[in-house]
Amino acid sequence: MTANEQTPLHSGFTAASTSQDVMAEVDLGGKTALVTGGYSGLGWETTRSLVEAGARVLVPARRTDLALTRLRGLDNVTVVPLDLADLASVRAASDLLRESEAQLDIFIAAAGVMASPERRVGPGWESQFAINHLGHFALVNLLLPLLANADGARVVSYSSAGHHLSDIRWGDMQFREGYDKWLAYGQSKTANVLFAAHLDRSAQHDGIRAYSLHPGSIFTELQRDITTAESTALGWTDEDGNIILPGLKTPSQGAATGLWAATSPLLDGLGGVYCEDCDVAPVAGPDGSMNDGGVREYAVDSAAAERLWGISARLTERSSL
Repeated sequence: MTANEQTPLHSGFTAASTSQDVMAEVDLGGKTALVTGGYSGLGWETTRSLVEAGARVLVPARRTDLALTRLRGLDNVTVVPLDLADLASVRAASDLLRESEAQLDIFIAAAGVMASPERRVGPGWESQFAINHLGHFALVNLLLPLLANADGARVVSYSSAGHHLSDIRWGDMQFREGYDKWLAYGQSKTANVLFAAHLDRSAQHDGIRAYSLHPGSIFTELQRDITTAESTALGWTDEDGNIILPGLKTPSQGAATGLWAATSPLLDGLGGVYCEDCDVAPVAGPDGSMNDGGVREYAVDSAAAERLWGISARLTERSSL
């Protein structure tokens, strides 16, 4: 994938489009989807929408009891124990799924953490990079045989406009020095874009296409690590915790772009692109910001995508996978 392919398709949808809008004509009968984070926020809305379109949905969950409670009432949903921060757990879940499933048609990586205080997981990895990127990287790779068995599988990687905050810190990905929670978040979101770009390049010969996206600004449990004082200072909420940030999407609007990327026929034959507002996003200008939208060139650089893929493979292989 190159920056030249980041050309909007004029899909007919907008930032205001909802999950109901983009799924109105979609029939997923006989299809199997997997949604990480599928019991919370945009993930829950995604699971619900896929089920309503006829899909059977697998929901990996660290908090299985909570997942079962929240998903109660939705038919054709199976909760699978999995902790993205624990690669032994990722492998166990992958083994279970390879034994129980014949194919996987849609993989939506919606789980994630944002602006977390410094935490170390696994062999000392920075937690946002580990959960948002490495856990998903390992899970998708372990499930590639199931994706290859499908007729035109799609993988959708939730990134964010937060990728504007940081390129990959090639010299210190794990923030051994000078931890900054926002730069760490930004790096992990850039990694999500690069991951989708290289996955698409390397797996399309097996009929697998991959996409990344910015869902828009939505208040969900993703902001769990942001204190009220910090949220007020950022202009997101008032001092009483009431949301005052303009331009927020509803959960249904926020889930729409991921669902569009997973199902739109407009994307047949096209992959590796970064999407926003239910369309392929343009490349951001050199002086662009998160508010301006678009994707930064460093996030769609094919050489960087290949380099990160190699590093991620070495990291996960050394960690008992």
